[in-house]
Amino acid sequence: MTVPDVARIEAFLTELASELADDMIITDPDIAAGYAHDQSRFTPHHIPAAVLAPRSTDDVATCLALAHRHNVVVVARGAGSGLSGAANASPDSVILSLHRMNRIIRIDPGNRLAVVQPGVLTAALRAEVANAGLLYPPDPGSVEFCTIGGNIATNAGGMCCVKYGVTGDFVLALEVVLADGRILRTGHQTVKGVAGYDLTRLFVGSEGTLGVVTEATLRVVPAPRPPHTLVASFPDLASAGAAVTAIVHAGLTPSMLEILDRTTVRAVDDYAKMSLGADVEALLLGQSDDPDAAAVLARINELCTDAGALDVAITDDPVEGAMLLEARRLALPALERLGDWLLDDVGVPRTKIADLIASIEEIANHHGLTVGVFGHAGDGNLHPTIIFDDADPTSRRAARRAFDDITRRALELGGTVTGEHGIGHLKKHWLTAEQGPIGIAVHHAVKYALDPRGILNPHAVLETS
Repeated sequence: MTVPDVARIEAFLTELASELADDMIITDPDIAAGYAHDQSRFTPHHIPAAVLAPRSTDDVATCLALAHRHNVVVVARGAGSGLSGAANASPDSVILSLHRMNRIIRIDPGNRLAVVQPGVLTAALRAEVANAGLLYPPDPGSVEFCTIGGNIATNAGGMCCVKYGVTGDFVLALEVVLADGRILRTGHQTVKGVAGYDLTRLFVGSEGTLGVVTEATLRVVPAPRPPHTLVASFPDLASAGAAVTAIVHAGLTPSMLEILDRTTVRAVDDYAKMSLGADVEALLLGQSDDPDAAAVLARINELCTDAGALDVAITDDPVEGAMLLEARRLALPALERLGDWLLDDVGVPRTKIADLIASIEEIANHHGLTVGVFGHAGDGNLHPTIIFDDADPTSRRAARRAFDDITRRALELGGTVTGEHGIGHLKKHWLTAEQGPIGIAVHHAVKYALDPRGILNPHAVLETS
């Protein structure tokens, strides 16, 4: 006989209350509602039956062991800054919020690593290691308020990915609580370590569907020199695309290479009055923190000029560089002012960036929508931002169709459906399209092996039959 969901959850919470402190179990529906969803659009969510707020790995293990026993769905949550719905509460679920596990356990300059709990803010870690003359490179757009645990769950990136890589490239070891409450340690703290399957990488990017990360050992690097910064404006998209292709073919690796299309440039200009130029159709922003940064940017200057740039400016002053990069940092806030927005996240080969942006313009015109594009030209990861009217059902449908058309086009160009935001609820069917039936079958096999009862975020990432 199947136990009704409400009775099962009540039995779970009653037993859990005998194991945890009272303040770790929150059942007030008004408070729980604040944990129902992340920052994504067009993703389903529900008010969770409870919010669990553990303080330790043992607390998490207790939560999951009892959830496994009572067959209660658990959705792990960091700061809720995600954009794909991976932290959204599903029906009859509890949210496991890791915000109290926010301690930087240690910084080890000699071995260039940091050991942290999942609730540590990414910006806080970056600031702490900087005090030791080190750098933790991943810098998502939400760096000031996102958490390390959330970054690991989605394998988050940022503007420095072109040189340094994404979060997963800096994860050396993990402590993970499995679905049945067992505590697993993966990885190593040595420079080299190849023993067995790479279980660490398995959990990175798994979006809380395979286990809950309770501790991470992260690689850090020596702090680089202050960067030199370049901004180049172009009269058309083809010229900017040609410049990116030339930079790639020249073998140059700036620490940052960002692009803004015409729509985004106009929005930023209107928002911040930066006088970027009425005739600018595309903007490239680059940095280099290499010892030979001046030479790197001088060469990029030549390539941009050869590609038809209207103007190129370079500075070695960090303050001036930050001012130049402000246009990129204001891209999403500026576009948000145009209306309701739906942010996409796709990646294509770097030489296909201009093709993708041109296709996005065609898609926007076809659906009668404004779509601004900005993103990481250096690694081919772009963020088309669809502006629509959420109160108008026709506009909502058009936005969703445009979103799907853009994602489909990225795949057609040899790309991927997500570069750093993850799959969550938003792109489950697109993961199926990218991976194919055999790839999805392997995903399901791994999921079943680690979570046979399907209690960990079961409605995210994978489509169910």
